[in-house]
Amino acid sequence: MLFEASLRALEGLMTEFFHSCTTNERKREIEELLNNFAQQTGAWRHCMFFLSNTRNEYVMMYSLTVFENLVNKMWIGVASQDKMEIRSCLPKLLLAQHKSVPYFIRNKLCKVIVDIGRQDWPMFYHDFFTNTLQLIQSPALAPLGLVMLKTTSEELACPREDLSVARKEELRKLLLEQVPTVLGLLTGILETYWDKHSVIASTPPPSPTSGESSDGIAGQLPMAALDNESHQLCCLVLECLAHLFSWIPLSTSITPTLLASIFHFARFGCDLRPKAKTDSFISSNSSSSNGQLNPGTMPPTSNGGELNGQQNEANKVDRARLGLLSMTCVNELVSKNCVPMDFEEYLLRMFQQTFFLLQRLTRENNAHTIKSRLQELDESYLEKFTDFLRLFVSVHLRRIESSPQFPIVEFLALLFKYTFNQPTHEGYFACLDIWSVFLDFLTTKIKSRLPDRESVLNRYKDALGLLLREVLNRIQFRCNQAQLEELDDETLDDDQQTEWQRYLRQSLEVVAKVMELLPSYAFSTLFPVLQENLDVYLGLQQFIVTTGTSRRLNITAENDCRRLHCSLRDLSSLLQAVGRLAEYFIGDIFAARFSDALAVVERLVEVTCYGSQTSLYDLETAVPSVLKPDLIDVHAQALAALQAYSHWLAQFYSEVHSQNQSQFINLIKSAIDASSPLITTKVPEKLMLSACHLMVSITSTVRPVFLVTLPAVQNIFNLITTQNQTRRLPQEAHMLVCRALSNMLLLPWPNLPESEQQWQTRSSNHASLLAALTREYLTFCPPNYVFSRVVKAVIQQTLPVLRDIVDSVSSESTKSRQICYQSLQESVQVSLTHFPVFIQQPDVTDEMLAFFLTLFQALRVQMGVAFTGQIIHTFLSMFTREQLAASILHEGSAGCRVVQKFLKILQVVVQEPGQAFKPFLPSILSLCMEQVYPVVAERSSPDIKAEMFELLYQILHQNWRYFFKTSVLTSVQRGDSEDTMENEAQFTAAMQAFGQSFLQPDIHIFKQNLCYLESLNSKHKLYHRKLFRTSMLFHFINVLLQVLLHKSHDLLQEEITLAIYNMASVDFDAFYSAFMPEFLNGCHGVDSSQRAVLARNFKLEQDLPSFTQSVQRLVNDLRYYRLCNSSLPTGTIKL
Repeated sequence: MLFEASLRALEGLMTEFFHSCTTNERKREIEELLNNFAQQTGAWRHCMFFLSNTRNEYVMMYSLTVFENLVNKMWIGVASQDKMEIRSCLPKLLLAQHKSVPYFIRNKLCKVIVDIGRQDWPMFYHDFFTNTLQLIQSPALAPLGLVMLKTTSEELACPREDLSVARKEELRKLLLEQVPTVLGLLTGILETYWDKHSVIASTPPPSPTSGESSDGIAGQLPMAALDNESHQLCCLVLECLAHLFSWIPLSTSITPTLLASIFHFARFGCDLRPKAKTDSFISSNSSSSNGQLNPGTMPPTSNGGELNGQQNEANKVDRARLGLLSMTCVNELVSKNCVPMDFEEYLLRMFQQTFFLLQRLTRENNAHTIKSRLQELDESYLEKFTDFLRLFVSVHLRRIESSPQFPIVEFLALLFKYTFNQPTHEGYFACLDIWSVFLDFLTTKIKSRLPDRESVLNRYKDALGLLLREVLNRIQFRCNQAQLEELDDETLDDDQQTEWQRYLRQSLEVVAKVMELLPSYAFSTLFPVLQENLDVYLGLQQFIVTTGTSRRLNITAENDCRRLHCSLRDLSSLLQAVGRLAEYFIGDIFAARFSDALAVVERLVEVTCYGSQTSLYDLETAVPSVLKPDLIDVHAQALAALQAYSHWLAQFYSEVHSQNQSQFINLIKSAIDASSPLITTKVPEKLMLSACHLMVSITSTVRPVFLVTLPAVQNIFNLITTQNQTRRLPQEAHMLVCRALSNMLLLPWPNLPESEQQWQTRSSNHASLLAALTREYLTFCPPNYVFSRVVKAVIQQTLPVLRDIVDSVSSESTKSRQICYQSLQESVQVSLTHFPVFIQQPDVTDEMLAFFLTLFQALRVQMGVAFTGQIIHTFLSMFTREQLAASILHEGSAGCRVVQKFLKILQVVVQEPGQAFKPFLPSILSLCMEQVYPVVAERSSPDIKAEMFELLYQILHQNWRYFFKTSVLTSVQRGDSEDTMENEAQFTAAMQAFGQSFLQPDIHIFKQNLCYLESLNSKHKLYHRKLFRTSMLFHFINVLLQVLLHKSHDLLQEEITLAIYNMASVDFDAFYSAFMPEFLNGCHGVDSSQRAVLARNFKLEQDLPSFTQSVQRLVNDLRYYRLCNSSLPTGTIKL
């Protein structure tokens, strides 16, 4: 009666809890009541009664949760008699009720029983697994047995951390012993149902080499659908196999019969989905249907017809699910890279089976094209199949490719069909990735077998040629307009590219990879297509009509405009393709491919000159919203493609410099003539920037000696040096042009000795250029202009240009940097004078510090020690603690960026070799540890922390002798006890800051600082230093072990364990005899016997793999013991 009353009360509480009118406060009260009830000793007896006597799903779920909590958290404290009773009653309950309760209740009950097995099998629950096998073998109970098996695989093979490592290893070993039996049972079920329900006898597929027709007429018929019960059972078997394959090793237990059975069911996914209704359409982008009704569909004539349609729809879903689960099993096997020798034959059989499936998928018949066939298949099945192909090509192709039993060329032909009939863009992208992996494999193979290059290439030449032509067709509107117009060219994805740009980029990568393998063939395929579209573009001049001041393109017919639009889009894409291939004309193959490259460059120069001379971007058109952007894009892409050939032009220049240069000079002159008219505010910005980038590349990569004398260059020089604010180019274009002009004057000319570089003239010209660029900036005198917006604008326009010029010579010769600094000297002095005035305006200070940072990185030698010291002194005096604190507290602000750049400048300073800047070290350390660190220590401030810790690291690394006077050699010779420490307090403070960062949640700072400590140890033996070893080492190991225990930085497990090993290896004896006992004694939540087990299991090994294993075991088992102990009932006596 007591149990009955409790059940009624519980049902009432559950109903009230889930009622929509119940308040949150009342829900909390009920929750507390239920939690208190669950904690009572013997509550499980009530729950057993509830499960047997209620139909209320909420009550069932609650009762099972009580059991789950008991088994997983309190089982160790449950009396053995109670355990026996629970182990006996729950399986009986499952057998009695598994058909009458909802599936989620059944699954939860299965999981509780499996959880008991996880704790007690085989010692106290010896028939746990045997019972499951018996269920599977009983026809009526097989589905229940399979649910139990899948749950067992999930919970026992990959258990959570609530088991000790020893128990985890025991369970895995026990399960592996059962694997052959289990796989045999599952194979038997699949074979039985296949034989029973298949229209075709279960014969192996034909040899892949025998052609598609070998499947016969029967192979083209869809297989009979399984009845619902059979379908559910086969799905459960495949789900079990998929999970088993995720953890069992590849071995002969996975028999050819099992593989064949899985592939039989994979065929269900290849069958077309039956049509049920007259309004079913094939997608309009299918070229075969043109949006018409699917042939062969009959209109429903009655309700019976509709019902039949619903059944067909259900069959369709069921068949797709079988195929999907089968491919999941296959993919689990194929994803394993470690293949034993005795399994390689099985792999070959798998791929032969796959070849057969691919034949089915890409078979064309009178009723369906390949594309419409793929459109009719389940999308998820196709994704799985594509995943399989990717795994096959990326992981196993090297094993199979040379086998005479696998027809690789025929496989590629099928993959070609599969790729270019994909019904979705994503499917097509995924297939292009597979081709990219294959092309990489082929390239690597050829490079490793150069003598066989031709024979390998000849084997694949036809396939690669087909691939190239089809990919090129797919990017052209002329061949693929319907599909390309579906692509979004406006919305940017996470990689900052539109869907169209991604489509084009992935396609061009495939083209480039084919070009690397078959350069002549690829060029002869691409260039004529480019020529064809260029002829259309170059012929537009005849349609230009001028009336007064306006110029109009006299193409107005809708069809003509559409054709022109398609041609211009294709030309733009092909120009990008030609630019992408530029790298395959330079280096060792320059001479061999010279004539092809010259033809391309001459054509590009012709096109860019034509575009600039005719100003096509400025024409009025019949469809301005479409054709004008097309004309601008073609012109811009032609300039970008020509820019891509700048390295080829540089090599051309170096090859012909002592011969007849007229051809080269004409190319460069024409390129400048093409780009210079576009550098004006009257030209669309996209086109202007393309011209500017081309000019920068010519001046930085090619560097012709005659460039500065060209009239077009002189015009640009005049434009830049005389422009005012109203005529000024946009900032990005202005910076690029200034960089190009500076490059002409600063960068050494190739092929000429130092005596012919004309440095004096160029230096004078560069000084004039910089004087013109900084004219306004240098006229301001503090302090009268502080609040002027004009002044601020001039500073923010001028300094980025100067910074860009400095940056462009950072890796150049000393002479170039000297001239650059001479021209800049006055601007630098003025900037330093301006700095204190603008210290309270962080946006301006940010710009100034960015300029000084670039100066320090590129020109610190040219600036000299005295002036550099003056700059550092000014900065250190300006950044007071209050100033720093105010800036840091506004995270993400301009003030924060100012502090970051200041710390970056100091990083450059402390890395400078020699003694010149050593006097600043105490001030820098003081600023770092006494002014910046206290402000950021307890805040997130990730950006500033990252820079501050890098500064600390550079101080320690580059100035080690500031702290340790003895050299590494001396310390090795005399022993570590001879360390002569200086500035010990500052060193200790720095180490404490590093240690403190390991207690913070920021994983990026944690990883960065752990790398810094490891670097200091590898370069300076940090962990071996007496001070660190005696007073810090154990603290650091303790902190890192605690981090592993708390699982707060789990992504860095490997790095943390390696650092612990490196620290422990300084003195393994001390680690094992002193640290480990001290660490274990300090561990709360475990008793002395558990500490002893933990100590005993930590093997006294000194190699990294064994040590890593011991650390992982310690962490796992310590967490497990704490979990067990925290769950014991109050007053439990632990023996």
